[in-house]
Amino acid sequence: MSKYLDKRSVIIALGLAVLMLATRFHHFGSAISLPDASLAVFFVAGFYLRRIGYFVLFLMFAAGADYASISAGTSSYCLTPGYALLVPAYGSLWLCGLWFSRLYKINWVSLLPLVGTLLLGSMLAFLISNTGFYFFSGYFEKMSLIEYTQRVIRYFGPYTVTAFAYTGLIMILHIAWISYHRQNAEIAE
Repeated sequence: MSKYLDKRSVIIALGLAVLMLATRFHHFGSAISLPDASLAVFFVAGFYLRRIGYFVLFLMFAAGADYASISAGTSSYCLTPGYALLVPAYGSLWLCGLWFSRLYKINWVSLLPLVGTLLLGSMLAFLISNTGFYFFSGYFEKMSLIEYTQRVIRYFGPYTVTAFAYTGLIMILHIAWISYHRQNAEIAE
């Protein structure tokens, strides 16, 4: 494989793509579906994959999953001109993951920048996507921005908690993987 398409990156990209595609159909989940992992996927992809081509690929996965969902009968209510603002919304998570990758060290002290960076990315993504929906959906001409904000702010908690839950699970796998390889290296010595 080329230096741009190494085995580790391909495996990570495939795993994240499967996670996104398996969860993209419901924002907050239900009794029979998991909540959407897209926020965590973009953050984690920024952390591990870094290259802009992967960002574009995940945007295509997200749009493709949305298209498939709408084609299967899910409401197209959110598919408005504001949908285009998902690019900078997801981009903020990607860039926060990329930035965290430069701060990351294998120790407990890394948890504080992880939490702060993921919270910042989630806040930016929430702000960008909801502001885009308000201004460009065509649904809220008679509603003030303050009233709209009061209505959607209640979704910020589940939105962020879901991103933290998936990212936390992925980081646990990350730590387990590193520990496994360290133990094998010590045994080999």
